[in-house]
Amino acid sequence: MASIVERPKKSGEITYQVKWREGGAWQSENFGDPDQADQFKRLVEAHGGTWPHGWTKGLGFVEPETHPDDHLFADYAHRYVDGLNTVDDRTKHDYKRDIENHFVGVRYTDPAGIEHRLGGLVHLGPDGTAHPATVCNLTQADVNHWVTRQRTAVTAPDDPERVLRAKASPKSVANRHGLLYCIMQAAVEAEPQLRESNPCKKTGLPRQDDGTEEEMVFLEHDEYARISLELRALDPNAADLADFLVGTGMRWGEATAIQSRDINWTTGKVSVQRAWKRQDDNTFEIGPPKTRKARRLVKLNEDQLAMLRRHVTGRGPEDYVFRGGMGKAWRHSNFYHRKWERALKEAIKKGLTKRPRIHDLRHTHVAWLIEQNISPAAIQARVGHESITTTIDRYGHLLSNLDDEISAAVANAMRVAAPRDGLRPVRSA
Repeated sequence: MASIVERPKKSGEITYQVKWREGGAWQSENFGDPDQADQFKRLVEAHGGTWPHGWTKGLGFVEPETHPDDHLFADYAHRYVDGLNTVDDRTKHDYKRDIENHFVGVRYTDPAGIEHRLGGLVHLGPDGTAHPATVCNLTQADVNHWVTRQRTAVTAPDDPERVLRAKASPKSVANRHGLLYCIMQAAVEAEPQLRESNPCKKTGLPRQDDGTEEEMVFLEHDEYARISLELRALDPNAADLADFLVGTGMRWGEATAIQSRDINWTTGKVSVQRAWKRQDDNTFEIGPPKTRKARRLVKLNEDQLAMLRRHVTGRGPEDYVFRGGMGKAWRHSNFYHRKWERALKEAIKKGLTKRPRIHDLRHTHVAWLIEQNISPAAIQARVGHESITTTIDRYGHLLSNLDDEISAAVANAMRVAAPRDGLRPVRSA
């Protein structure tokens, strides 16, 4: 804790010295005004008993000298994304969109015709004045302030009812922060080095389970049956695709990219080796699956194989198994609006209380596997997660369903009494 000591001078003037111990040594700063001394004392305590960031002894808050190779953050961020060699063009496009909308800020044109950028990254000076963000001037406080603003909607200054950017979910904030972290880490590792530390290292991110609505929707067997029934009445081919998605846990882009040649009728397995990828111009092209582990073989049951036989009869090896009304591979937007949304509306009318997305069929598949006590490692391999950590982090809360089995296993193991006095363990009756 810091303290304030009054120190009178021979002239009768009184100075106020703020004192505290830091690293075993006394630190102090002098003020001629008691209110200023009290304010500085609070700053020291708020910083854990250390000098406030940006404060220079005897001078106060002083902006650090500008790095000779400093860059505007937006320019550096775009160059960083351009230099990525391990991501596809669509991912780069998405990264740049986030840079413009969330790091630079959403565009707003005021009544005078002047364009502004709102809700982006800025550097707050010691006096609270906002400065354009650069690679070198961003601080941990700036990043925390940006995270806070991401969690609120951005509205037009002249019309509070006009939302320019919606409130971001905790997951979206974490994803954007991850990109920001990588950009700033590149500045730390640059040659020559642009900054000594990454301001994103100790950011307090919002919990991803702090909402009242779950991001993932898990369907019970009877709930999915309601949707499947409505889909089948609308379009049997659409119902087959939905059944395949929920029965295999495949991603939409993987299932709709399956070709006749990918099915091994001898082993009863389908090979996942390609997926649809959205391009910059919103068209789709075939590319590799999402990750290396996404390349996998998925075992099918007899009913699934029988359904696939109906779809591939009379088709060539490179024809897509699941095709829409025009004989081409399904597009997500067409399937969603023309089939899924209409079937879901009818199912809700008849008692369904959930509103799942198509991707929730993948989550539902995993939930059903956990319900049958399938191990997380086996689930990881089936759905193509790159790491088992992803499987546990995403679905670990469902493993509580195994509490009874775990308790029974422990009880069974404990039936063997511990050895005493050198005697052999004795199994209890």
